[in-house]
Amino acid sequence: MCEEKVTVYCGDEEITTAAALGYAIQSAGRGDSVIIIQFLKGKREEAMELLRRLEPEVRFFSFARSQKNFAELSQEEQQEEEMNIRNGFNFARKVLVTGECSLLILDGFLGLLDNQMVSAEDLDSLMKAKSEDTKVMFTGKEIDYSMQGYAADVFKIYKH
Repeated sequence: MCEEKVTVYCGDEEITTAAALGYAIQSAGRGDSVIIIQFLKGKREEAMELLRRLEPEVRFFSFARSQKNFAELSQEEQQEEEMNIRNGFNFARKVLVTGECSLLILDGFLGLLDNQMVSAEDLDSLMKAKSEDTKVMFTGKEIDYSMQGYAADVFKIYKH
């Protein structure tokens, strides 16, 4: 188990995502391999096409099936999408267990904690899978109390 801390960007979701993407590009420029897994933002084909041009240095994954943001979905659609979110979470754990990348960015993950789609125990099991060689970054609106024990660097980002 790795006790090393992680980085959290919280605040305006557009800006935290942009900051995380900038960090991903900088890391890839230094020779790091980067995986980005996006949660709760819907399937955005145009953005995914652009991000796929950064492969193989930066790989981008979204397990969303709907084009809509999670908050815009009906309750029935949200229940279906929660299964896809769980698949994304399990993929993140696999990435950490196998050491597939130098940097794993979990974009929108704080919303999973906030909406109780992922528990503190789930977060703990995810962090136990992390090796010393892998940096992890989380983004979202608000930092959850369960995340605070893992966060070394927390950056509050606001829209100006």
